[in-house]
Amino acid sequence: MGLDEAATKPHEQMAAHLAAKMEAVNTLIRARMASRHAPRIPQVTAHLVEAGGKRLRPMLTLATADLCGYDGDFDVHLAATVEFIHTATLLHDDVVDESGQRRGRPTANLLWDNKSSVLVGDYLFARAFQLMVETGSIRVLDILANASATIAEGEVLQLTAAQDLATTEEIYLQVVRGKTAALFSAATQVGGVIAGAPETQVKALFDYGDALGIAFQIVDDLLDYQGDARATGKNVGDDFRERKLTLPVIRAVAVANASEREFWSRTIERGVQREGDLEHALGLLKDHGTLDQTRAEALDWVARAKAALGHLPNHPVRRMLSDLADYVVARVN
Repeated sequence: MGLDEAATKPHEQMAAHLAAKMEAVNTLIRARMASRHAPRIPQVTAHLVEAGGKRLRPMLTLATADLCGYDGDFDVHLAATVEFIHTATLLHDDVVDESGQRRGRPTANLLWDNKSSVLVGDYLFARAFQLMVETGSIRVLDILANASATIAEGEVLQLTAAQDLATTEEIYLQVVRGKTAALFSAATQVGGVIAGAPETQVKALFDYGDALGIAFQIVDDLLDYQGDARATGKNVGDDFRERKLTLPVIRAVAVANASEREFWSRTIERGVQREGDLEHALGLLKDHGTLDQTRAEALDWVARAKAALGHLPNHPVRRMLSDLADYVVARVN
């Protein structure tokens, strides 16, 4: 491996390997996000789609199809489908969370309004289903339809669990599987299915995507407390301000004394937050070592993702997928 290649991030290596396919995906996305009758649709969609995201989920579909020897065109349809589902959920999430920033830019609901974000999100879900139907595969439709339902279920579960100090790690994991891992595992699994891969490989692709997605979300939750706003595109402490009970806080609550528990109850459950509360919360997380514990948990899921790759063909993409799993946690300082 040369120095230039060594300096390249895993997702950038994957993007270079899949450049022609990714260009086809981007072309298809632009074509399908158009609307003759409602110009607001491409305006809102383009704001997010063109915002410079890594396109990680559609790349995973292209990569896994390539890994399993696929040489057709429907991997492009499925990659666009995955990106449309992801973009739709982001539009809806920003409304639910009342977010003002996404990928370092103002959110669509801030630039337009909540109604536009919700309705354009609905349009993208519909477009996603049109695309997946075009593959002619009932199994692909089943996987992506189930993932869409699981994502919605995870978001609704988070509404009730996020501000309840009784929320356990098991419930947190269920939320993470819904809101993040479900689309990762669907993205990787359909790549194998469209390629006609053996069932053992399809299962391994699901397991890889599931573990990668869980690690990805755990790291995202960790970055909320110790990330760089310029790198992450969101402000440190947003989850705290939005009263989201994520893994570092769940573990701190589990070992909290009476005064610490009252602090978490006031700030998270009752939503009474004062100047200096974020700094105090960070101090508690550090004192109890829950940030380090959370990073270790993410590393454990990365190990599971890499173990699943052992059931897949020896192929350059397999190494890229392994490196990608390592990079997910390397994002944390």
